[in-house]
Amino acid sequence: MKIAIDAMGGDNAPHEIIKGAVEATNLGIADVILVGNQKHIEKELRGLNSNKDIEIVHTEQVIGMDESPALGLRRKRDASIVVATRLVKEGRAEAVVSAGSTGAQMAAALLILGRIKGIQRPAIVTLIPTLKGPKLLLDSGANVDCRPEHLYEFAFMGNVYAKRIMNINNPRVGLLNIGSEATKGNEQTLAAYKLLQDASFNFIGNIEARDIFLGETDVIVCDGFIGNTLLKFGEGMGQAIFTMINREVNKSIRAKIGAALALPALKGLKKKMDYAEHGGAPLLGVKGVSVICHGSSNARAIKNAIRVANLCVKQGLVSGMEGL
Repeated sequence: MKIAIDAMGGDNAPHEIIKGAVEATNLGIADVILVGNQKHIEKELRGLNSNKDIEIVHTEQVIGMDESPALGLRRKRDASIVVATRLVKEGRAEAVVSAGSTGAQMAAALLILGRIKGIQRPAIVTLIPTLKGPKLLLDSGANVDCRPEHLYEFAFMGNVYAKRIMNINNPRVGLLNIGSEATKGNEQTLAAYKLLQDASFNFIGNIEARDIFLGETDVIVCDGFIGNTLLKFGEGMGQAIFTMINREVNKSIRAKIGAALALPALKGLKKKMDYAEHGGAPLLGVKGVSVICHGSSNARAIKNAIRVANLCVKQGLVSGMEGL
């Protein structure tokens, strides 16, 4: 299996991107095609120990984080994310992974790969840590304005992902709302609730934000504005908590001794909350596997994103979402 890697996308490109890709190939996760400036890629590869020859597809253009995705795609037809996505469309690669502009990656996927029949709005699915293991949140940023039927589509796609990728036999699907009662919410969620009531999958009703981390719901559905805000809040809260713990630990010798004893547990907790452990978030609803990575992804995150892409292809995720 070959995965196309946008080698020039991300805050730490190209070094960390290429390093992660090499680690993935060395571990036998998948073969990769590095897309980007050949001179820069070859320079990075010389400093890494690769067990295999890695294919390079040269392009000099990159769509920046601050560029308009639509304008970027029109003006830079040979941008690394565009070329990498095109390789999937042409069958030269089976998936694409990028830590570059999320908007540009989404636009490239929609324009080049196209939507799955029956899906109006593709969604980004993200794993979030809970007391009962990772759970799914979608949409986590692709669609800031949604209609009720779009939320229904997200629930359908999340259900398929939970079954095929996470091996959950009968996923519990919940609608993120301000109350658990069916009568709570705005016009959007009230209408979505009515649609989801008649779904063939296991819709368990509304879920409040405070209940997410208890892990009782396998798939949490919301629009991209709320989903992305929730993720960013969670990231910031996690960082703040560990910073506060560190400050308290340094206040006394007793605290330092206690922290040393608790260090293995704290490291385990930090690992569970680290986005790099999960690698990337697949864009669901397009006719191909496109994995979106955090802009500040390091090599470990890229390696794990390639692992996610490999699993999505092997489990037939795209075909599983056809026929809504």
